[in-house]
Amino acid sequence: MLERGRLVRQLDRLVEGMVALRHDGTFHEPNLDGTPGDYISFDGWEWPQGVGLYGLARYWEFTGADRHRALVEDWYERQLARKLPPPNVNTTAPMLALSVLWDRTRDKRWHKPLEEWADLVMKDLPRTEEQGFQHIVSDSINPGELWDDTLFMVALFLANYGRAARRSELVSESIRQFLLHVHYLTDTETGLWFHGWTFEGRHNFARARWARGNAWVTAGLLDFIELGGIEGGIKDFLLGCLRSQTTALLRYQHKSGAWHTLVDDPTSYLETSATAGFGYGLLKGARLGVLGEDARAAGMRALEYVLANIDEHGTVQNVSYGTRMGHDLQFYRDIPIQPTAYGQALAILLLAEAVRHTDAFQLEAAQ
Repeated sequence: MLERGRLVRQLDRLVEGMVALRHDGTFHEPNLDGTPGDYISFDGWEWPQGVGLYGLARYWEFTGADRHRALVEDWYERQLARKLPPPNVNTTAPMLALSVLWDRTRDKRWHKPLEEWADLVMKDLPRTEEQGFQHIVSDSINPGELWDDTLFMVALFLANYGRAARRSELVSESIRQFLLHVHYLTDTETGLWFHGWTFEGRHNFARARWARGNAWVTAGLLDFIELGGIEGGIKDFLLGCLRSQTTALLRYQHKSGAWHTLVDDPTSYLETSATAGFGYGLLKGARLGVLGEDARAAGMRALEYVLANIDEHGTVQNVSYGTRMGHDLQFYRDIPIQPTAYGQALAILLLAEAVRHTDAFQLEAAQ
């Protein structure tokens, strides 16, 4: 039986652990302009911090606590007072949480940067054939490439802000990106997703069914439908993709409750951030009635694994570091382990969803 108090205590520790993250010099990857990149500290403006802020913003929605709102607002006040990095796929990620904050508060401080960034994404982000967002990031250009990460980092922002600001062209673009990425990245044999596709050579690189890439889809797909107000045939199509992926995930879940960093490769290590993302999507899908009891049970097993990998400081352990496109499967097996903001955020999303399940159980018991 889930203990609500235990989950809430761990959620607060996860928030503390995320805010305390600092770059220790282990990874020092230069950006394209030669400046050092910081993909670990909570105070940087990159995709790990962006995902971290999204987890924190959704947790604030759940709790309504002033201290959680203040953490998010203070972060954006500090960052927007500085010179922001140029827009690319990964530097767009922090705009997602800002769009959630603005949607809930309508605070005028956030509207202008959101408008400006959305316009830059639409006008300036490089495109592949068929107008997909090329996965250009701070440290690599990746010409002609689609990556599954792009949907979480860019399309969720366009969907949420487009709906909230009544800019239908942004929502339409986010739908186009989802459909295009589904077409080129889903593996019809398994229902899982490949990490990437290149139009230069027209192939899926190592055909890696990489766990965290799949988790961006599992965690993000239902959120995309919710944030963008997606209805009708597009919603039905995407839910079909989720169910197909879920069938494969249930087949490959390890007895510990985790998934391997290559989902279908038991020789690769078990990885916590992907497990948290899968658990979140499976539990949310079960709560909404679009996935079944088997998905809920798998999500609960994932929850127990993630809880066992949160240390006494609230830091999520056994998280794989940021992963570029691999040209062979060994590349994914060799990615090092490093605590990150996205590891914290995906765990926050999972635990907050699990609390909703305890609330549902308590309601059923009372009736």
